[in-house]
Amino acid sequence: MLDAAARDLRCPDFGVRLAHGQDLSVLGQLALAIQASSTVAEALQCASRFMFVHSPALSVGVEPDPRGRREVVALTYRKDLRESPYSPQAIELGLGLFHRVAGVLVDGMTGLRSVELPHQPLSPLSRYTAFFGADVKFGCPTAALRVERRLLDAEFRSADAAIRRLAVDYLDSHHTDPEHRVSTHVRRTLAESLGTSAPAIRHVARLLAMHPRTLQRRLAAESTSFEEIVEDVRRDLALRYIITTDLPLGQVAAMAGFADQSGLSHAVRRWRDASPSEVRRRARGTP
Repeated sequence: MLDAAARDLRCPDFGVRLAHGQDLSVLGQLALAIQASSTVAEALQCASRFMFVHSPALSVGVEPDPRGRREVVALTYRKDLRESPYSPQAIELGLGLFHRVAGVLVDGMTGLRSVELPHQPLSPLSRYTAFFGADVKFGCPTAALRVERRLLDAEFRSADAAIRRLAVDYLDSHHTDPEHRVSTHVRRTLAESLGTSAPAIRHVARLLAMHPRTLQRRLAAESTSFEEIVEDVRRDLALRYIITTDLPLGQVAAMAGFADQSGLSHAVRRWRDASPSEVRRRARGTP
């Protein structure tokens, strides 16, 4: 959506502009726990633990400097491509917001060495350097802010141990990490196997080392079923291929696990009340 909006608005720095207009509140319940943390390191630990509350596709972390400098660490921003396709505009929005929030909480990003982006520049280089105030490199393995290690010990003016404890307890009691759900692993297994084999519960159960009836019970306890997950995965894959690629629709049908193109057409009409060709044209704004 962000990439399409940037294209239609002829606004290549769309993600960066959104980052400039947002603040920590976009993280909802997680924002309070981060803001009440005592240091950058504690805030990052909290964000890493509970980022799934904001989005199961996103994660942040602290990793060794990719350029091998001991006094530098990488504050990474990753998107799980099993959950959502790569979006250059979304990465620039997320990393830009990461930078802005850190700057507000610690009175500026004086320890920022450089910014790393996996894709090639969408805007003139001057736009990036003006926003981040640092060197920006493209075509890197991971989106990251390279900062001096000492920044991790920087203290927050908004620190409040009691509020942080209450916020973390609330997040713990009201949200379950998707990694702990059987349905998450069933979804990923199906996403990797659709198009190469028929979606059978006995095959998935064997890969997850449990009996099919046990798998059915575990999914029912999570208020879903194997059939519902198959439908969801097929829909996500089919619509992603239709909207974001130029693959022939017969190939899309096979990759999404349909027996033929007719099966794909019937399913897309049920999901979107339109044919696959119409969905593709609408997504691209073509008549």
